Amino acid sequence: MSGREYVDSVIQRVQKRDPDQPEFHQAVTEVLETLVPVFDRHPEYRKARILERITEPERQVLFRVPWQDDKGEVQVNRGMRVQFNSALGPYKGGLRFHPSVRLSIIKFLGFEQVFKNSLTGLGMGGGKGGSDFDPKDKSDDEMMRFCQSFMTEMFRHIGATTDVPAGDIGVGIRAIGYLFGQYKRLTKRFDGVVTGKGLNWGGSQVRREATGFALLYFVEEMLAGIGKKFDGRRVVISGSGNVAMYALKKAHELGATVVAMSDSGGYIHEPDGVDFETIRRIKEDERGRIKDYVKDRPGASYHEVCKGIWTIPADIALPCATQNELDGDDAETLVKNGCLLVAEGANMPCTREAIRVFHKNGVAYGPGKAANAGGVSTSALEMSQNSIMLMWTFEEVDAKLKQIMKNIYAAATRAADEYGCPGNLETGANIAGFVKVADAMLEQGLV
Repeated sequence: MSGREYVDSVIQRVQKRDPDQPEFHQAVTEVLETLVPVFDRHPEYRKARILERITEPERQVLFRVPWQDDKGEVQVNRGMRVQFNSALGPYKGGLRFHPSVRLSIIKFLGFEQVFKNSLTGLGMGGGKGGSDFDPKDKSDDEMMRFCQSFMTEMFRHIGATTDVPAGDIGVGIRAIGYLFGQYKRLTKRFDGVVTGKGLNWGGSQVRREATGFALLYFVEEMLAGIGKKFDGRRVVISGSGNVAMYALKKAHELGATVVAMSDSGGYIHEPDGVDFETIRRIKEDERGRIKDYVKDRPGASYHEVCKGIWTIPADIALPCATQNELDGDDAETLVKNGCLLVAEGANMPCTREAIRVFHKNGVAYGPGKAANAGGVSTSALEMSQNSIMLMWTFEEVDAKLKQIMKNIYAAATRAADEYGCPGNLETGANIAGFVKVADAMLEQGLV
């Protein structure tokens, strides 16, 4: 059986087994299609059925989360944790609280996390979890009651050397605090069972900034690879959460100008450059909406259709909002407007058609599993600090983070060269992440 035949058979098997999970199918197809030359070169992976094993989670836990709102009414949400692969270390991956959460999305995120964590070079397996709970407009008491109920079930499945969740969409420092407090209450343990903790109780410097900063460090490497620099570049960033905000900050520090940002309601355009402190205040202090930005910035305009952000001419596009937000038509528009580079700050924000457009037109493309690995990298650094009961400075953590992103870029570039796809960071990242996990699975036997 050729590598192509083997890969196609596994994709068909996944689609047949879970026909109602399109996001998971998309993630599996995106990775496996780039691995064909690996299986032509390594028949031992086929013999050991590595793909059949790696596309099936080691464990999936679904549970009910009952909680009481401020009106005294009982609400019921669904919680879940998918522990995908532990060949390289304890399961590691975020929790997402959002109405869109369902098993297909959590499985796609967990599957991607396996290879992302592998690329960091740190000892982490892959997992993901969350709930269809919507934290928007919830009071602190409502968030606390929900998180306590969620952790009352999840605590029995996690641990500092077993499974270490972090934050994701809808899960910031407020939720992490309530989750950790309930874990400590139930187990009588104060350990590194979650990351993204407050600095006063086991957290790490740079954690809030990590994914956004690291995205720009990766883009810096990509630009160098095509003989370009940041100076004077115009950047469009979708989203306005932590990743987008701190990508904005680092882009300006590196000499670029961010001209547009968005949220689910619409986008802002400010040709002279979006102001970081105004965005930070609106989103972090006031928990407001992106449309509030124009009240304080007369040079900015607000537009209600958020997808329109990709019509703004820019040298660099950074999708940092959510999955499948940038489609083939958006990609064609970016190309037409002279975009040089696209790097994913979110998980799978570009559709397969969009990625094909980028490759066809020579637009440098940085896949999320490489470009947005900064968050989980800093989570691993937080775990390291917890284990030795020390706290590194901001500068120390930031330097380690920058080196990790350099290493990821180098590993993806080497793999792409080795397998005959020079410059293709998508293929290179998938192969580099996969081979490390596959070799560990072979060495650990049939588990």
